[in-house]
Formats: sequence, structure tokens, C-alpha cells
Amino acid sequence: MTGPETAGATAIRIIVDADACPVKDEIFRVATRYGLRVILVSNSRLQIPRNPLFESVVVAKGQFDGADDWIVEQIGVGDIAVTADIPLAARCLEKGARALDAKGRVYTPEAIGDALASRELMIHLRAMGEMGGGPPPFSARDRSTFLQRLDDLIQAIRRSRR
Repeated sequence: MTGPETAGATAIRIIVDADACPVKDEIFRVATRYGLRVILVSNSRLQIPRNPLFESVVVAKGQFDGADDWIVEQIGVGDIAVTADIPLAARCLEKGARALDAKGRVYTPEAIGDALASRELMIHLRAMGEMGGGPPPFSARDRSTFLQRLDDLIQAIRRSRR
């Protein structure tokens, strides 16, 4: 079933850590198809399509983790967080939300501890000069994987509500 969420159930929302998110257009497309609300949270004003389902929230500039804190305060069970920030994903999972990154990596309660540990190890190795560079460039395959995983999460949430 596609289309707007039913009035009787709490609607699925997609809450996006939006400052550096490369898949905003994909999120808009999927959300429009399912009739889902999208909230883009950023430190600066973003251009978004004119659609009553889409909202942009600007958190005070210079407020360390302000966007993350706002997202955690607002997110709930059945919502989806889109973020590359692993600690933010962990906080969202603790609130019963689902989380994925722009490359389609789905964070789960079972695997988030390993993701956090890997993140800390990488920070340590970079600080020691053992690793340079950054992640590989964002690819068309990443975009495709993201679209599939976002759709999968929406379908899973809908099935769990039946």
C-alpha cells in the first residue's frame, strides 16, 4: 500500500541530519511516494521543495551538537533518522527509531556497538597518522543502495504496525 499514512496510526517521519546529506532529493522522492513527513535539521537554511510534507528546521549556529540534540528530542518509535553520525544513530536507536546513513547502511541495536568502536578506532588511527584521506567518493551505487534500504525500512515499519 502506498500513499499517505493512515490517520489512526502515528505517521512515519523521516528526520534528516541534513547539513552534509547527499541524498535529500532521494528522500523527497520516497517520502512523496509514501506520503511521509520529512524534517531536515541543519545549522543553516536549506532550499527544499514546496510540499506541505517537507519542513526545514534550522538549529542555532555554533551550538555544538545542537542539531543532534534536536533530532533526539523529536524522534520516536517508528521514525527513521538519516545520518552519517554514528553516535547520533545510536541515540536515535535508543529512542526506538530506525537509522541509516546516506550509503544505505542500516544501523541496528545489535550492531551499533561495533560501529561506535570502529569509529573510535578510526579516529585514533587518524590522530596517530596511521590513516589518511577520507571515505571513498559517494557513488551512484551508494545512492541506489540508500533508496532500497529506505524503502525496506518503511515497509518493515508498516508491517510491524499491522
